[in-house]
Amino acid sequence: QVQLVESGGGLVQAGGSLRLSCAASVRTFSSYNMGWFRQAPGKEREFVAAIRGSGVTSYYADSVKGRFTISRDNAKNTVYLQMNSLKPEDTAVYYCACTNSAGGYWRPLSGYEYDYWGQGTQVTVSS
Repeated sequence: QVQLVESGGGLVQAGGSLRLSCAASVRTFSSYNMGWFRQAPGKEREFVAAIRGSGVTSYYADSVKGRFTISRDNAKNTVYLQMNSLKPEDTAVYYCACTNSAGGYWRPLSGYEYDYWGQGTQVTVSS
């Protein structure tokens, strides 16, 4: 059973920064592609960023490109989301998700491509 535990959320003023972490309980973390999604109240879940198991290739939603950075430390079984220049519209519950890369073709922007999800961490950006 894969478990994902997010941390690092909180309340920050607009223009500030936060770093989210997601620790995964898997045997070979580098075999898993990782993603971050978010869901604001009354809105559908949306893709934020994703990174392949090797850490070489990453993907971003247009709304966060240039402000957010996804990274991973395979030795620590952890993926990070560094969020800078935060805006009130970034307020949401942020979820970490993963899927085993052995599945081959992967569409990182689709939530249906991920097999395991964390409980989420709240990020609130005040204006």
